[in-house]
Amino acid sequence: MREPEQSEKDRNREIAQNERERTADSAVRVSSWAIGIAVILGLIALGLASPWLGR
Repeated sequence: MREPEQSEKDRNREIAQNERERTADSAVRVSSWAIGIAVILGLIALGLASPWLGR
């Protein structure tokens, strides 16, 4: 009875590790999108503000 319990624990550990990796990949992807959008919005704001900055 000990062997099935151990193999189930090992399987659960492997599943948890895979979930951690997937979560980390997702977080990096979301951060990249957020940085890209922030840069684009900053460039738009700079373009709109440039006439007032040139006075």
